[in-house]
Amino acid sequence: MKLKQFGITFLSVCIATFSGIKAAEAASFSVIADGLNSPRGLTFGPDNSLYVTEAGTGGNGACVPSPSAAGQSLCYGTTGAVTKIANGTQQRVLTGLPSLALPDGTDTAGPHDIKFDASGKPYIAVGYASNPIFRSTLGNTDLGKIITANFNTNSWTSVADLANYELANNPDGGDVISNPFSLLLDGNKIVAVDTGANELLSVGTDGSNLKAIATIPRQTITNPVFPTGPSSSPFEIQAVPTNVVKGPDGAYYISQLTGFPFPEGEAKIYRIGSDGQPTVYADGFTQLTDLTFDPEGNLYALQYANQSLWKGNLDGSVIKIAKDGTRTTILNGNGLESPTALTIGADGDIYVTNRGDGPGQGQVIKIENSKSVPESTSTFSLLAFLSTASVTLLLKAKTKRLNTNSL
Repeated sequence: MKLKQFGITFLSVCIATFSGIKAAEAASFSVIADGLNSPRGLTFGPDNSLYVTEAGTGGNGACVPSPSAAGQSLCYGTTGAVTKIANGTQQRVLTGLPSLALPDGTDTAGPHDIKFDASGKPYIAVGYASNPIFRSTLGNTDLGKIITANFNTNSWTSVADLANYELANNPDGGDVISNPFSLLLDGNKIVAVDTGANELLSVGTDGSNLKAIATIPRQTITNPVFPTGPSSSPFEIQAVPTNVVKGPDGAYYISQLTGFPFPEGEAKIYRIGSDGQPTVYADGFTQLTDLTFDPEGNLYALQYANQSLWKGNLDGSVIKIAKDGTRTTILNGNGLESPTALTIGADGDIYVTNRGDGPGQGQVIKIENSKSVPESTSTFSLLAFLSTASVTLLLKAKTKRLNTNSL
């Protein structure tokens, strides 16, 4: 049965020494926000405060089938929120946003990312969880859309319906699933990743000209390893793109989670230039969920699984990729658990959403020092470096088996 992978489960990272590669020392961090409900995207606003989206805990409303949990349903509520972090305090500045989750509040879809335009207006990507054909059973909801909000009035309006676009067009020709997961503002247009649809889309900030601008390709892996053991038969996995960031060269860079069985070392960072064709910028990762550039042009990748997510641990890692390709692990495990997003502040510090799939357990952390060891740029060395790690998230994308989608 073909289903788009809905979830990501976060596992753990233990780093061993292979081929003379030394494990990186762990950086330390402080917790600057706590008690969040499945925190996802975060960004600094025009007031220099840090804003984080909370996907929520679902609710007791109508339900839709879960693509990631066989025989279970995701139920609707208005528990999504946006939290502002400033001057040592945290405050929810937008509440009542739509949310879907399993009865225990996990496997959540809701507010996934937030960005501000040049005028300071916030735009939010609101995830979904299932085939858009079921969405009408939930009533009038903004799941699967991009919205813009007014914090002063605790209100929002719809800008673009990505779930409906997937239902009508299904550009990648696969399963019909939509899960807007990240966005950026690029002039007068919004560029967004739909993790369920395997697409990069753009739309005007006024809602005009919604279109797919790139399809992230599936890939076939040889000798896949499943929970039941290795297989000698090639297996096609879904792309599962997770984040988009604009590089110093003007191109878009896309992080990849990959679909079941979440093979270690197979996640990639794609570069999409003006021709709209994805090319591999860097590979050898495992279950990436976010990217960001620093002012010097170094790219930071957030890996919340260093092993296949079905292996069951929760540690993640932050990896710096220098302009010459040199890789440095900034933080690996040591309290970094199921991270979902990262950003760099004006102070040069790295901020990360931690424990991204759990009601009341989420955090935002600030990495305060970066003791690390440069790694080889080769895929083999990176795989050796990361081959004993693991993760568990929540997210939606395509997959081929029901038991492959966990979140």
